[in-house]
Amino acid sequence: MIPSLVKNARNVMVLGGGTMGAGIAQVAAAAGHRVSLVDKSTDILARSQGGIDKSLLRIASKKIEDPSEAAKWKTDVLGRITFTDNLTKACSDTDLVIEAIIEDIDIKQAVWKDIDSKSPKNAVFASNTSSLSIKKMADVTGRPDQFGGLHFFSPVPMMKLVEVVSTAETSAETRETLTTFTTEIGKKPIQCKDTKGFVVNRLLVPLLMEAIRMVERGDASIEDIDTAMKLGAGHPMGPLELSDAIGNDVTNLIIHGWHKECPEDPLFNPSPLLSQMIAEGKLGNKAGKGFYDKSQK
Repeated sequence: MIPSLVKNARNVMVLGGGTMGAGIAQVAAAAGHRVSLVDKSTDILARSQGGIDKSLLRIASKKIEDPSEAAKWKTDVLGRITFTDNLTKACSDTDLVIEAIIEDIDIKQAVWKDIDSKSPKNAVFASNTSSLSIKKMADVTGRPDQFGGLHFFSPVPMMKLVEVVSTAETSAETRETLTTFTTEIGKKPIQCKDTKGFVVNRLLVPLLMEAIRMVERGDASIEDIDTAMKLGAGHPMGPLELSDAIGNDVTNLIIHGWHKECPEDPLFNPSPLLSQMIAEGKLGNKAGKGFYDKSQK
């Protein structure tokens, strides 16, 4: 469904021109918001623009019968997105900042401190992190009450869920702003506390890791584990297929981060097999090989 245009469009700044950032920028612009997609790499921005163009074309061809109206809709949406490497300018009039960069808390904190100094005092901040502490990011800004999480899922234009994450200091007004924005862009918000993995990843990552440990122990084959969960539990995709789709490096990064904070919890123990796969470049679908080899397909 193409969301209807919002009555009061916001200036939304999305930091990070990768897959997630581009998807967030696309759905926000499609809903009528003015968007600045910011990345320090102009090459990444060029790829983002091309990817958004193709995505909008696919959506328009399915949702809008008249070709001229479909083309106009795509042009209008792209026209609401500014692709820029100028962070200072993008921050200057933003109402909402959504950060979607690398899952590294030190890098995120440095970036948020910079954004805080450049943005209007009433701007609301949100991180798209899937596993890191929202509070640790909010604490480096001067507005922890205006800081929350908006965790989207990939691919953003297709996945309906958004986890709206609040810390103990997130104000009710900020939570309402983030929830309203989520609804405006055609997504389904759920409310989460700032805990490890929020809701989805707190349940999902331990499942993926236990499947990996089963392979490690030789309990069952990769194919049989995935078949078991698809036919026995009704999952659309097996856990090892899913780790390949997410990125085995992402799964590994999350579990190592949780283990560092809670080394006594066996649920968060890293996997030697997974670490070895990362070293061998078996990152999953994006590398053509992971638990499954798709390089020849």
